[in-house]
Amino acid sequence: MRRPIVVGNWKMNMLVSEAGDWIESLLANSPFPETVEVVVAPPFTALAVVRERAEGSRAVELAGQNMGPEPEGARTGEISAAMLKDAGCRYVILGHSERRQYFAETNALINRKIKIARDHGLKVIFCVGESQEEREGDRTRRVIERQLSEGLAGLDTDGLVVAYEPVWAIGTGRNASPEQAQDVHRFIRGQLKQDFGTDPAKNTRILYGGSVKPENSGPLMTQPDIDGFLVGGASLKSASFYDIICSVK
Repeated sequence: MRRPIVVGNWKMNMLVSEAGDWIESLLANSPFPETVEVVVAPPFTALAVVRERAEGSRAVELAGQNMGPEPEGARTGEISAAMLKDAGCRYVILGHSERRQYFAETNALINRKIKIARDHGLKVIFCVGESQEEREGDRTRRVIERQLSEGLAGLDTDGLVVAYEPVWAIGTGRNASPEQAQDVHRFIRGQLKQDFGTDPAKNTRILYGGSVKPENSGPLMTQPDIDGFLVGGASLKSASFYDIICSVK
């Protein structure tokens, strides 16, 4: 049985002091449902304080929001997989639509990053999703099929979490209906089955992301192929994030 997972992606938000207050507030509401894995992706500057405040609770795992495409070296401003691991991260988010859109990350580059992350023992939250134009042009499946095949070329599904984030729903307040989300999640699981086999497809967790909030998380989780959430804006308030965690059963 796939264990549900809820990931909070803070993006470029939260100062160190705010991050410390946030994690203390969240942990004050714990214990969380034991069936749910909770992961938080702070900005790099706040990884240390979240790790320090969460240490000993075993309730929250850390994720990096991104990492560089080289193991080490002369890459000013980049963060390596080894650095994330050293900072306490168990996961890293790769392929997010904002990285694709604003930093021109290609499927080939994301594939390289995934390989490096895996080589350093990091689990990968691999994001896929279509734009509004692509959805309206009936190209959703074609786009996601290419993202999966090129992004995961030469890899397997060990330690992999896939996150479906329709670009048109990220930060817009619009979210896919449970039926729309399930349709794409089913397609993703079918592609994983085709590329990797029945058991890897059945065991891989697929998250939904895109304006997730406490009000819509429960209905989304009733769908058979939705295994949790990648939460953006609603994760910036610990109370909202906690409510989403509790909706995942």
